[in-house]
This record gives sequence, structure tokens and C-alpha cells, in this order.
Amino acid sequence: MNRENALQIVKTQLTEHRYQHTLGVMESAIELAKQYGADPKKAELAAIFHDYAKFRPKKEMQQIIIDQGMNPLLLQYNSELWHAPVGAYLVEKEAGITDSEILNAVRFHTSGRPEMTLLEKVIYLADYIEPGRHFPGVEEVRELAKISLTDALIASMKNTIVFLLKKNQPVFPDTIDTYNHLILTKEK
Repeated sequence: MNRENALQIVKTQLTEHRYQHTLGVMESAIELAKQYGADPKKAELAAIFHDYAKFRPKKEMQQIIIDQGMNPLLLQYNSELWHAPVGAYLVEKEAGITDSEILNAVRFHTSGRPEMTLLEKVIYLADYIEPGRHFPGVEEVRELAKISLTDALIASMKNTIVFLLKKNQPVFPDTIDTYNHLILTKEK
């Protein structure tokens, strides 16, 4: 699927603000893919579709999680996590994308997972650092992304975890496991 077709499909699913975010994620993902050796075309498609299910009704996402046998723990955590795994499912069913690398990059762009693929890392980080994002710590992560994908991922996950802790919100286990895996496997 080419960029124009993918953007046309996604635009119908998003608000204008979220569509602009998606364009920023797409450009950031292509840049990161080229820098770190991921497939730029796959990064482009995964970035375009990463928020495909963002505005689906919570009841619909909840039902898909149950019906498709997704991780039941998702239902105990913030519903902001749901659009990633549900999105991967819907992108395959509705947009016809079957490439497992692209689908997994969509699936894990909110939580991460231990042993993320290069493409998954690129999409996770591109979503975090795209130019439209403005929050404490994002500039530091943007700078780290120019030097080290792993260091940028660690910093972004640390920021996210601290943000959730300060709000007394639970942290999804995959996110903690991803952070720990990155720290434990980082070359010293």
C-alpha cells in the first residue's frame, strides 16, 4: 500500500489534530528508520496506522480485546493502552495490512515489550518524539535519539513511568518489563 492510500484510509479514522500528529510520527519514523537501519517503507506504514483505533468507542475496543483473546490484563489498565493492540487487529481486518512486523509495531507502540524489534522501537520512539509533542523531557529524548536509539527508548520509558507514578496510576507490566530489559541488555 502506498503512502497516499494509507493516509486516505487513516484520515477518516482520526481528528485533524491526531492526523497532524500521525504525519509527524510518519516523518520521525522514516528518519529514525534510515538512521538506525530499519525498513523506511515499513516504518512509514506502521507510523501511518499506529493510531488507527485511537477514537474507536471504548466498548468496541473492550469487546475486541475479549473476542480476540488479547491480553486480559489490558482491561485492568488505562484504556489509552487499548488502541494499540486493537489497532493492529483492525488494521489487518479493515485496511488489509498483513505484514506482521508492521502490525506488531502498531500493537506495541503504547506499552513496548521486552525484545522489541528494531521497527517496534522506531515506531515507539517516533510516537514519543514527533515534532508536535511538547511536554517535559521530550527535548532530551529527541537529542538522545540522534545518538542512541536504546538510550532514547530508556529515557522515554523512564519519563512515562515517572509520569504515571506521579499521577498514582498503575504501570502496565509490559512497560516495566520493557524498561528492565533495555537496562539489563544495554551494552555498557
